[in-house]
Amino acid sequence: MIEAISAMASVFTDPYLLTLIFATTILGVIIGVLPGLGATTGAALLLPFTLTMEPVQAIAVLSTIYVSATFAGSITAILINTPGTSAAAATTFDGYPLAQKGEAGRALGIAVVSSTVGGVFSVIVLCIAAPLLARVAYEFRPPEYFALTIFGLSMLASISAGGAVKNLIGGIFGVWLSTIGSERVTAIERFMFGNYDLYEGLSFVPVFIGLFAISELLVQSKTVNKIIETVALKAVKLPTKEDYKRIWKTILRSCGIGTFIGILPAEGATVASMIGYSEAKRWSKNKEEFGKGSVEGIAGAEAANNAATGGAMVPTMVLGIPGSGTTAIILVGLMVHGLRPGAYLFTEQVEKVYQIFGSMLIANLMFMALGLYAARVFARVSLIPISILWPIVFALSVIGAYALSQSLVDVWIALIFGVIGFFARRHGFAVAPIAVGLILGEMVETNLQHSLKMYDGQWWMILAQPLAAFFLVLAFLGLCGPYLYNLITKHKN
Repeated sequence: MIEAISAMASVFTDPYLLTLIFATTILGVIIGVLPGLGATTGAALLLPFTLTMEPVQAIAVLSTIYVSATFAGSITAILINTPGTSAAAATTFDGYPLAQKGEAGRALGIAVVSSTVGGVFSVIVLCIAAPLLARVAYEFRPPEYFALTIFGLSMLASISAGGAVKNLIGGIFGVWLSTIGSERVTAIERFMFGNYDLYEGLSFVPVFIGLFAISELLVQSKTVNKIIETVALKAVKLPTKEDYKRIWKTILRSCGIGTFIGILPAEGATVASMIGYSEAKRWSKNKEEFGKGSVEGIAGAEAANNAATGGAMVPTMVLGIPGSGTTAIILVGLMVHGLRPGAYLFTEQVEKVYQIFGSMLIANLMFMALGLYAARVFARVSLIPISILWPIVFALSVIGAYALSQSLVDVWIALIFGVIGFFARRHGFAVAPIAVGLILGEMVETNLQHSLKMYDGQWWMILAQPLAAFFLVLAFLGLCGPYLYNLITKHKN
């Protein structure tokens, strides 16, 4: 514990890392207030540029983008009724109506405080829960990891909008993509079609740049002439004593909800914010205010979505199962820099782990200061014409895809997956399940192979392992539970 505290404290005394976190926090807020970008797109664009950094610096940059952009989405959600990120969608329900009443500063003040409390709370939980879960991970063998990965894939049903079936189809497509290249054990070539540039499989970086950045560029091209209506903002105001009395229970409740939702494999801030908002309404004594400018609605959504950021890092760093679309990119960053998720990370590289946690804590405090004193400035960033913004994003996407291996093949992969992502979104498919499926696909195959070797091909022996059976039952209930429940209730009626 002393070693962990010392490692976190070292971040506060490292001028270079502090400067890097501060600069990235500003960049993250800018990314968050630009409708259409968001934490996932921002992290995908920055990932190639972190490859030359030290491991702690690289993951600090990606995690800072994650937490700061998640908060910043509330600025445009409140001022222009357009969430900068999907995680801030629930904030528009009451944030914009309150701003229209001339209380934009009050709405932003509540969002800033709620976001900061949620973010700090989740980092504290991360510091406590991750090492404890890492100890449990010592008991995991290939059968348990295989079952856990299946459970993670089953959670894709609710990772984002689009519907359970479409999300699962996206996840399966991602798993198929992970099989491209040579098979790890036998070296058999699969789906390469004679192109030996694919021998090692698809590289995560260009695929993610295409799915998240270039596809969003194509989507946003349809709104090039969109006129944005803004609400005037004089200054951000901290919540009053009366506001605190009304929202403190909501904030604490949403902190717990957001952290728990974030810890669930493949969930994330968007799901957490929606649940946080609905629970705030459920427990409120002033339900009639919701949708008309309720401070509890803003607090419930913002505390939950920022609490989910720290929660989502738990399965990412301990089990190698992404807790959200953005942590899927952070997971790639960890692997590229040799920080293998799991129990090993928390025993052999504990100092680096807690430096990353310390960076996330500092980022939460920094975006609070920026939100209170510079929200008005950042709000103007959202007025940058799309015709200027997205060509810059496209150029960064191409440079980022090429920078990984200095290969034009990676650029073509990014462009191809940009088109795939565009058509997927156009037909109601979310791209995050594809990304998570791509990451988890190799884990499923590798751990299944090892499990079959352990039991001489007797696959049913996997079910005889208590922990593996537990995760497989959870996966089954997650997928089939709602349908079984509906069948039972219909039969009773």
